[in-house]
Amino acid sequence: MSFKFEKLLIWQNEMSLGENIFHLAQKFPADEKFNLSSQIRRAVDSIALNISEGSILQSKPEFQRFLSYSIRSCAEVVTCLYKAKNRNYISEEEFDHLYTDCFNLTNMMIAFKNKL
Repeated sequence: MSFKFEKLLIWQNEMSLGENIFHLAQKFPADEKFNLSSQIRRAVDSIALNISEGSILQSKPEFQRFLSYSIRSCAEVVTCLYKAKNRNYISEEEFDHLYTDCFNLTNMMIAFKNKL
């Protein structure tokens, strides 16, 4: 027994990305707890939440709308990664790895959305 979204590769990949971002944000300075740490966590969680919400009992156009929200949230994560890198909270290597994950996930979501 499983929900439809659990079978989606975009949801599975995002769940992994979400955990990586969560652990990364834990290393940010304490004064970022209610700012950048919170923002990046909420943005990355929003990706999976919108994929799952859009996949349940929604029309194709409605699911596409929720995927659009997920794509925008992924762009928000990338901007937060830039801010973290620019503030020296993460290394260039960490940035590159997560940036690539976001880029690939975004392209997968766009392709999936267009295929619906």
